[in-house]
Amino acid sequence: MNRSLPRRAVAEFTGTLFLVATVVGSGMMAERLANGNAALALLTNTIATGAALVALIFTFGGISGAHFNPVVTVMDALERGLPWRETPHYVAAQILGGITGAVVANLMFGLPPISLSHHTRSGGAQVFSEFVATFGLMSVIWGCSRLRSNAVPFAVGAYITAAYWFTASTSFANPAVTIARSLSDTFAGIRPIDVPGFVAAQFLGAFAATLFFRWLVPNLQAGAKGIILPRQSE
Repeated sequence: MNRSLPRRAVAEFTGTLFLVATVVGSGMMAERLANGNAALALLTNTIATGAALVALIFTFGGISGAHFNPVVTVMDALERGLPWRETPHYVAAQILGGITGAVVANLMFGLPPISLSHHTRSGGAQVFSEFVATFGLMSVIWGCSRLRSNAVPFAVGAYITAAYWFTASTSFANPAVTIARSLSDTFAGIRPIDVPGFVAAQFLGAFAATLFFRWLVPNLQAGAKGIILPRQSE
């Protein structure tokens, strides 16, 4: 195992933990303060998530690349930016970090550590929305990381903020976040039974965007290391 891999895995765990804690926690706070106004609650949830993404990418990008998302990690490995042998460590850290983030958010708001969500997010429109959301996210990442890398944290945060509103699913676009949100029966939750469809659509959307950018930016594969932000030397 590369000696820096444990530190990078911990960075992915911690970043994903705080991302999910932000998504779930801000959803709970928004629901409590919005007095039944769903649009206001979603807006509050959106702003918190976008702001946290920018801060977290800046914080951990130089250590691990700030993926915080299994589809980003797998696409990075597919484009030879991350060794395949390291990919399971990243993905495990992200999923465990996401679950921990949901538990932390639940506890902060006085709820049981784990409460399976009953929030229905099913149907073709929702699943297609996740394909579109993840295609867009990977397009932003590939385009900015190759052509304007300093803008990536702001671009990703801005895209997710917008995608909350233009997709019917409110843009999960992340399997680790999707799994974690099934463990909180709150505003941001998703029923466990709806998770597989979301995850499948997310991987399909990410793969489609990666193929698209292979054609659009032919030198993409050669420069794939550091998909979000360049990682530290190993």
